[in-house]
Amino acid sequence: MEANRSQEVTVFLKAWSGGDREAADRLMMLVYDEMRRLAASYLRRQRSDHTLQPTALVHEAYMKLIDVSEVDWQDRAHFFAVAAQTMRHILVDHARAVAADKRGGGAQKIALDEAVSFSKGQQDVDLLALDEALQKLAEQDREQSRIVELRFFGGLTVEETAEVLKISPATVKREWSTARAWLFRQLRIKN
Repeated sequence: MEANRSQEVTVFLKAWSGGDREAADRLMMLVYDEMRRLAASYLRRQRSDHTLQPTALVHEAYMKLIDVSEVDWQDRAHFFAVAAQTMRHILVDHARAVAADKRGGGAQKIALDEAVSFSKGQQDVDLLALDEALQKLAEQDREQSRIVELRFFGGLTVEETAEVLKISPATVKREWSTARAWLFRQLRIKN
C-alpha cells in the first residue's frame, strides 16, 4: 500500500514538473496529512506560546512550493526533502520576525526531544543560533547539514533520510552523530 502511495506521489510530481498545475493540487491532497503530521511533530518541540500552527506552516510551505517552477521532481523522498528545507526557512524567518518584534530579545527556543537531541536530556536551543550553526556546518560538510535539516526540520527517520540522500542508513547514523556533536559544541560556544 505504501509503495503504491509513493508511486502515486511520484506520478503527480512528474506531471507537476511537466507543467500540470492541477497535479500540484492533487499532490497536496495526497501528502497533506503527512506534511501536517511532520509540522505538528516539529512544532510540539517548540515553546508553548509559539504562534505558528501546523496548518499554517503546511499552507505556507505549500504556497512556496507551488511557486517553484524549475524543480525536476524525482520522487516522494525528493519532495519531502525540499519541503523540509522550505519549512526550515519559514520557521527561521518566523523566529527572526518574533525576535525583531521584541527588539532582539526572546529569540525562539526549540526543544530537541530524545529522537533529535544533542544530548541525553531535553534541551532548549535558540532556533536562530541553530540556523547559523547549520549554515557553518554546510560550509564544512554539506551532507551532515542536510542530514540535520532532514531529521530535525523534516522529521524524517534515519531510513527516510538515507533514501532522500541516496546513502546508507549506517552513514546517516554516523554522520548524524558527528553533526549533533559539532552543533552542540557550536551552540555551547554561542551561549
